Amino acid sequence: MANSQFLTTTNYQQRTAVASQRRYAWAVVAMLWMVCLLNYADRQVLSGIFPALEKEFGFSKFQLGMIGSIFMWVYASLVFFAGFLSDRFSRKKLILGGCFFWSLITMTTGWCSLFWQFLLVRGLEGFGESCYFPSSNSMIADYHDHGRRSTALSFHQSGVYLGTIAGSWFGAWLAQHYNWRCGFYFFGGLGVLLSIVLLFFLKDPEQNRERIIPQQPLWPTFFYLIRKKEVLLLTAAFVCVNMVAMIFLTWMPTFLYEKFHVTLTQAGFFAVIFIQLMSALSAPCSGWLGDQLTRRMKHGRLAVQIVSLLIGVFSIIFIGQAHSLFFLFVMMMLFGVCKSGYDAGIFGPLFDYIEPNLRGAAAGLIIACGYFGGALGPLLFGAIATYGGAHESAIKRMSLTISISAFAYFLGALFLLGVPLVLRKKSV
Repeated sequence: MANSQFLTTTNYQQRTAVASQRRYAWAVVAMLWMVCLLNYADRQVLSGIFPALEKEFGFSKFQLGMIGSIFMWVYASLVFFAGFLSDRFSRKKLILGGCFFWSLITMTTGWCSLFWQFLLVRGLEGFGESCYFPSSNSMIADYHDHGRRSTALSFHQSGVYLGTIAGSWFGAWLAQHYNWRCGFYFFGGLGVLLSIVLLFFLKDPEQNRERIIPQQPLWPTFFYLIRKKEVLLLTAAFVCVNMVAMIFLTWMPTFLYEKFHVTLTQAGFFAVIFIQLMSALSAPCSGWLGDQLTRRMKHGRLAVQIVSLLIGVFSIIFIGQAHSLFFLFVMMMLFGVCKSGYDAGIFGPLFDYIEPNLRGAAAGLIIACGYFGGALGPLLFGAIATYGGAHESAIKRMSLTISISAFAYFLGALFLLGVPLVLRKKSV
């Protein structure tokens, strides 16, 4: 009898411990979601005020494109190394230290007045933010098992979209009603405060017992990853998709401001609210669907991404050619759903095909390549709008460039389709 009571008590304690661990695992997602939101608000607030900078400082669209791209080049140069470090050192320290640093830099952006100063602070912000995504996504993957991993990652991803809305719209609102510098002080200050508060609540996960290969130095790790064809295909797809994303994030406010003659605040709001809000609402659904399909088919997460990209091709074409705000907004909402269908599964499939103790490095690799390629998008867009054929207006060239970028989505879907083929050959 006593033995039975002991077993009952032990089972109860084990169940309680498991429930507590699961609750904390979701609390980690919530904490990182807040950091993620500010991560994107800080980087997006600048794009929402491009027209104000153009007016006050006389920057050309090519110069604005350079300011938009320098962040991504620095970010891409360092993010693989940051991911490599996250597999070996405290991810909590990398996340919160990075948040504190990039938030300070965001605040100093409000002091800038010269072109080189904007380039400098955006480069330093890219340095600080490079620590975040490899560490946060690998931390979430360690806290959440295979069956619910995509759902957890997609909830975290929704912070990207809401942060983009906050940075673009609220930054533009502050610029119109007060001063363009206020947005940098506001979001930077929040980030500094949040990084200090989370020091007391965020914890690193325990050592992952699934680690199956010895850890190697930086370059052997890099070459090990790029020899995996499935990783290369996933990376190539992300390059294509991220180029389109960077064009929309950087230039959509200006596109709306110039083509449809809305106010600066309206341009910043409309540029993000339809795409990013629909992405935020649908991302958890996409992640949940990926988890459900993975239980029934081997590449369920990939299937969600491929279908999303193929539908997204048509929405991008119509966005570029829209002549009414109503039709434009409908297409932007469709694009937002398609975008989240891909974004919610960026790291889920990658973590399915990679060893657990390489998750940070693998995430860093795919982000690095995606941002190197993605950085070309805003720059090329600005160059075409500034130096394109004289017989066409800048806005017509911008419209055509948006529509042509749909080809990158189609190419991304083709790369994803190649992943199951590569894995099938490996298993034969």
